[in-house]
Amino acid sequence: MKKKILSGILSVVLAASMLVGCGGAAAPASSSGSGSGSGKVGVAMPTKDLQRWNQDGANMEQQLKAAGYEVDLQYASNDIATQVSQIENMISSGAKVLVIASIDGDSLGTVLAQAKEQGIKVIAYDRLIMNSDAVSYYATFDNYMVGTKQGEYIKEQLDLDNAAGPFNLEIFTGDPGDNNARFFYGGAIDVLKPYIDSGKLVVKSGQVDFDNVATANWSTENAQSRMDAIISANYADGTKLDAVLCSNDSTALGVTNSLTANYTGEWPIITGQDCDVANVKNMIAGKQSMSIFKDTRTLAAKTVEMVDAIMKGTEAPVNDTKTYDNGTGVIPSYLCEPVFADVNNYKELLIDSGYYTEDQLK
Repeated sequence: MKKKILSGILSVVLAASMLVGCGGAAAPASSSGSGSGSGKVGVAMPTKDLQRWNQDGANMEQQLKAAGYEVDLQYASNDIATQVSQIENMISSGAKVLVIASIDGDSLGTVLAQAKEQGIKVIAYDRLIMNSDAVSYYATFDNYMVGTKQGEYIKEQLDLDNAAGPFNLEIFTGDPGDNNARFFYGGAIDVLKPYIDSGKLVVKSGQVDFDNVATANWSTENAQSRMDAIISANYADGTKLDAVLCSNDSTALGVTNSLTANYTGEWPIITGQDCDVANVKNMIAGKQSMSIFKDTRTLAAKTVEMVDAIMKGTEAPVNDTKTYDNGTGVIPSYLCEPVFADVNNYKELLIDSGYYTEDQLK
């Protein structure tokens, strides 16, 4: 009962925060309104393999075109050389601003030096581009807060401050080449580590350090394979697994697939991020506990504002000038606030807001 009351309270508070996070916009809109912009904007996305990047690209293309800009949107199939080539083509074809969600944050230094030479501004989109002084701005969600909310969800659901425990936990984070993965991991571990250190939380696999829990390419298959091995070695004898910290929905899906095939105990708490359709369906079915909701329409709208300001020679909106150092200095950033969806509030956050239709989640 305590957990249900707490979840209900959190649902109301977090739903309300949707109305104020990231400039208050929760629905798609052209930030310039008049559609008076002109010029070409290159938008480089990493892959179509994850649902969220398709939504990010489509939302940004729609809103940039509505603001009057020509858009060159490219997906790189998670291949670094392809992304570099696409960015080179954007530069040579006259793009004035580049919006880049990098595959590997350390791999774009040479091509972005070309952009800087030609006076092209670069916005790192949701993944910080490292070790390049060509990056002008960073637009993202508060990635440390994403991890904090995941860790706090596990803390509250297990009632770690009051319950006797111990509870068994396993950890899955993302690609080591994605700078965000370390922020997600850091936010969650800062919440959970005191309980691990005290023995209230036990990681039976012994895999806690980032390098041991990272998932190459955020791959569902890689997460599933690793979870198969963890279950075989630690939980095949009926030992209860209480929670799995998953940094995003593709890793959570791999963990869920593995549990469905190999685990016979009481279902654990599973976190996630992105509110992908398959995962929201799992949430409704009781197989995933929560997923961080990052409304890509809102981030796209804020990025369009930044592009519009750059194109018109004014300062782009930022709200953080201290956190994100890419190795050449702190990059002025705009951080949108994430919220979490669970079975209690997903209708309000995802359906009532128009993000999904009810039919998509059946």
